[in-house]
Amino acid sequence: MLVAERYEKIVEWVDVHGSMRVTELSERCGVTEETIRRDLDKLEQAGRLRRSHGGAVSVKYKDELQSEIPYPERAVAHADEKRRIAGEAVKLVVPGDRIALDASTTTWYMAAGLPNIPLTVLTNSMKVAAELSTKEQIRVIAAGGQLAPKSLSFVGPLAERSLDAYHVDKVFLSCKGVHLTKGISESNELQALVKQKMIHIADEVILLADSSKFNIQAFTRVAAMESVSKVITDLGAQDEHVHALNELQIPCIRV
Repeated sequence: MLVAERYEKIVEWVDVHGSMRVTELSERCGVTEETIRRDLDKLEQAGRLRRSHGGAVSVKYKDELQSEIPYPERAVAHADEKRRIAGEAVKLVVPGDRIALDASTTTWYMAAGLPNIPLTVLTNSMKVAAELSTKEQIRVIAAGGQLAPKSLSFVGPLAERSLDAYHVDKVFLSCKGVHLTKGISESNELQALVKQKMIHIADEVILLADSSKFNIQAFTRVAAMESVSKVITDLGAQDEHVHALNELQIPCIRV
């Protein structure tokens, strides 16, 4: 592949996916990661994409990169469904578990419903940590990093590196989009990277997603559906989505 052709392909892939990792581009182009980094630097100088931590994002989506819906707005959206989903998720937690909770509003409801039993909870959410602070039997470990004010959570390279030090039995997380072929996705790249790390350090991945999230592909891909161990959703989830999850051997609970 000629250099000019590689440049065009890189821009095309980044525009299609919204963002791409250096490792992915290296594999697709058949060149070293260092070569891809130099390519990305040149393409950014030309204004054709935007460099990000570990990869690049499309300039078409640069305004969306840091877009997050403020926490109070997310807390009231589909609140009844989220509470039911959170209540079902609590049933999967047993004394002695080490779990990770992301910075979603659903996991905040879950934190509120957790009984005061011996647990270790790893989270990047200030709201989750504060909710658990009164439960003396629960050991809370907060990932540090850059504060994202709209979600009241910690993100960025420091948060990602701090998660590398741990291993958990289960991670409970939500997302902006659940697409049965393109995976789970987020509107914000920094949140997506933290969720990716949480998935990597967990034995079991439980996705908490109300039915409004299905058939949606948000800005940044988090993981393939095959990474998910179980899905908890609400009664509004369509039968075809549940059937498709079953075909992927992913149990789906509707509450």
